[in-house]
Amino acid sequence: MPMTDHYLSDAPPRTEIDALQGPTLLEFGTGWCGHCQRAQPALAMAFARYPDVRHIKVEDGSGRPLGRSFRVRLWPTLVFLRDGQEVSRLVRPVDAGPILEAMAAIA
Repeated sequence: MPMTDHYLSDAPPRTEIDALQGPTLLEFGTGWCGHCQRAQPALAMAFARYPDVRHIKVEDGSGRPLGRSFRVRLWPTLVFLRDGQEVSRLVRPVDAGPILEAMAAIA
């Protein structure tokens, strides 16, 4: 599963996320967010090493239920899931190291 380039404006329901099997990176942010844009090269580097991690990139904002259910406050917020359960999260990562460590924990 390759890295996703665009944010989903219609996020899947939380029940669907909770039912996912295997490793998943759930990324909350927006295309216009500078912090989100700066994180993309580090994410690309991590996905090059862990191509089997599912990537769900969700456009977040005020009143968006999926982001609120994960208590997202800053972008990007990366939620690392294994079998629908949160294992770890990173907020505003700037380099690939922490992303790679989190991916290793769910892969």
